[in-house]
Amino acid sequence: MMTLVEWQSCWLDHLRGERGLAELTLKSYQRLILLDITYLADQGVSKPQQLTTALLERCLVNWRREGLGERSIALKLSAWRTFCDFLLHSGALQDNPALNVKAPKIPKRLPKNLDVDSISHLLDLPKSDELAIRDAAIMELLYSSGLRLAELVSLDRDSIDLRIGQLRVVGKGSKTRIVPVGRHAIGAIKEWLKVRANWLGAKPELALFISKRLSRISPRTVQQRLNFWGQQQGIIGDLHPHKLRHSFASHMLEASGDLRAVQELLGHANLSTTQIYTHLDFKRLAEVYDSAHPRANRTVKK
Repeated sequence: MMTLVEWQSCWLDHLRGERGLAELTLKSYQRLILLDITYLADQGVSKPQQLTTALLERCLVNWRREGLGERSIALKLSAWRTFCDFLLHSGALQDNPALNVKAPKIPKRLPKNLDVDSISHLLDLPKSDELAIRDAAIMELLYSSGLRLAELVSLDRDSIDLRIGQLRVVGKGSKTRIVPVGRHAIGAIKEWLKVRANWLGAKPELALFISKRLSRISPRTVQQRLNFWGQQQGIIGDLHPHKLRHSFASHMLEASGDLRAVQELLGHANLSTTQIYTHLDFKRLAEVYDSAHPRANRTVKK
């Protein structure tokens, strides 16, 4: 009867041949469960038929003792579920014991954002360079209206009404939403439209933002240009479109506290998605608490 080590070798061959996984991925799968197989062998468990949910839960406890974080534990558990699923379909198991092991809840990482001063410095671009004028309009609009990259590049000239400061955005699932545009973004777009008209001449083009090739700008170009300006303006860390979206959401929520409104502006289908931005610092929370709660004032004024 084959051992778990032998079955693991067959599993990796299956992943390599049937699913065409890369060697680095296969090595990762191998590494994720090999130490556990060794650990189980020391406990007298070497055959697939001996695997139980309780044993794998013991492995999970062992992972925690080793200091593994939630993400690493979730990866190991995922590897075990895939391995046991292979054993099940190969007839070596009657059921998948790993499915009943509860995965740890992975905390959502707070999005990184820029403070208001960094935003102001970033958007202070030279007015004499046509590419800088276009890029300033792009960044102003990303920050002004909290757009996704795909939403930005898909904008047409008639998507924006500069007179009333309003933008029609087609988001995920082809859902359309109307969002306001700030005066700084409106000013930057007006400057860009002059350059755009000069570039295009008589050539018709629907896209609001175009490249030097006179066609709709690509997501990759936007990413490259933002990264360029991030370095030029001395912004710490990579500058990408989502960082401006995160900054928009954070600043709006900190100033207004209106989670529902921010949800609508971002185009989130679920409020839980927006809640990741509720990372007001404790000092601010304490100030709100002290000013709002009738029995909260923790400082005695003399």
